[in-house]
Amino acid sequence: MSNLPGQNSETVIGTDASFKGEMTFEGSMRIEGKFDGKLATKGRLTLGKTAQLSGEIQVGTALIDGNLKGNILAVDKIDLTASAHVQGDLRAPKLVVAEGATLVGNVTISPDAVRGSVERDALLGSTAAPVPAMKR
Repeated sequence: MSNLPGQNSETVIGTDASFKGEMTFEGSMRIEGKFDGKLATKGRLTLGKTAQLSGEIQVGTALIDGNLKGNILAVDKIDLTASAHVQGDLRAPKLVVAEGATLVGNVTISPDAVRGSVERDALLGSTAAPVPAMKR
């Protein structure tokens, strides 16, 4: 295992932080504060209990423990904990929903849920490329 700085680390947006715009990253990110906009990563996104995220999300995997208002596409899996509150559409090959989670929206879960999609191709091809919004 490599000991390079930043490898296997998690970027954190704290409870006192608020961001608007577009964000891309390669590894893992944990959001505890507020984010409004588009977010894309091949890696893992964790929304903590205090998180308030509004926008379009395309990720490798997602763990939602806070508030999400918007659509999410995951190449691998979406995990909603008991404290998750989601308003939006979910698309992924796998979904785990804990008892107590709230979800208002459309759900597409199957091995083919993201296969061949423009969003998936853009996400896996390069996070630097613009990622089109999902259509309802």
